[in-house]
Amino acid sequence: MVDRERRHTRDGANTVLEKMLNPAQIHALHELEHFGWRLKYVRKPLFQPAIPIVFDRAQERFAVIEDDGSVNDKPGFTLRP
Repeated sequence: MVDRERRHTRDGANTVLEKMLNPAQIHALHELEHFGWRLKYVRKPLFQPAIPIVFDRAQERFAVIEDDGSVNDKPGFTLRP
């Protein structure tokens, strides 16, 4: 039996989350990934657009990628630890 390669360039969970984003947000996410930021989760408020939350490499800071692709590091809410 031959083992299949299991390494992938992108995490499977992130590709599922990326489907909830618009093209501007996806572009901004890919740019942030070059600097070590990772998509942690996507908030989906009822009847509102998705809010992608990204964390820095050290998991100390977070930011929101807005609908237009801009990055907001002071989104006006806090996250539970």
